[in-house]
Amino acid sequence: MKSSPMLNLASRTITTDRPAFIMGIVNATPDSFFAGSRGNAEYALKLIDEGADIIDIGGESTRPGASYCDAEEEIARVVPVIEGIRRASSIPISVDTRKKKVMEAAFNAGADIVNDVSALEDDPSMTDFIAAKKLPVILMHKRGIPLNMQQCTAYSDVFNEVSSYLENRAAFAVSKGISEDRIIIDPGVGFGKDLEANKVLIARCGELCHAKYPVLMALSRKTCIGDMTGCATDGRLYGTLAADILAVLSGAFMLRVHDVAPCRNTLDVIKSFKDSNLLDYCRARN
Repeated sequence: MKSSPMLNLASRTITTDRPAFIMGIVNATPDSFFAGSRGNAEYALKLIDEGADIIDIGGESTRPGASYCDAEEEIARVVPVIEGIRRASSIPISVDTRKKKVMEAAFNAGADIVNDVSALEDDPSMTDFIAAKKLPVILMHKRGIPLNMQQCTAYSDVFNEVSSYLENRAAFAVSKGISEDRIIIDPGVGFGKDLEANKVLIARCGELCHAKYPVLMALSRKTCIGDMTGCATDGRLYGTLAADILAVLSGAFMLRVHDVAPCRNTLDVIKSFKDSNLLDYCRARN
């Protein structure tokens, strides 16, 4: 496991003494797959009180089978949430968007981080904006669009194919002026992958792109957790926490979660073992 995580924003650097950053999910959408994550600024402030390091706001659902929405609708959903948070908190805010127009409005309202599920493919003009504003960007691997992404889940070598894709997208970002130290990668668990592929990516997440970039893992209550536990979405918390532990021990830098307080407690336990120099012993025994 690496030393304490650190992330450069445009005008400041954030750190955590836990082994990974906690990104709390706020879905400003009517159709996100977990209804418990749908909310507004008040809900975001609750997640901050529970220990979130970053709030991630989404105005366009990317669950399997979802349809994309236009930029104006997305802006109308996201910006009021950002403005509400900013009236009460300076916490870093990430926006889950593929569109420069949305990110520009979000930035003007106070957002700090771009979380692009298309890895800058859907709107290449986003790169100039990110570079000019010196924003961190999360590049995610996926196949297709939400309407069809689970229809093509076969890989010859999922780890190397995902890693190569993310390395190429990171190189593209750098070629457009985005600083390497502001790039985060996300293997896109659940986005065009079957259960075995998702398990490989969780187990080996820290090796992606030859460990050149920090890795965000978004596992919270996803279908793969249900496949492993037999639980419906509402019952996947414990399975999520187990998967999060495995991801952090494998090198995850950030966890994107619906359940902030349980995640915080989980990371505090890992930190306690790390501080006592017992983590390596635990891992060696397995």
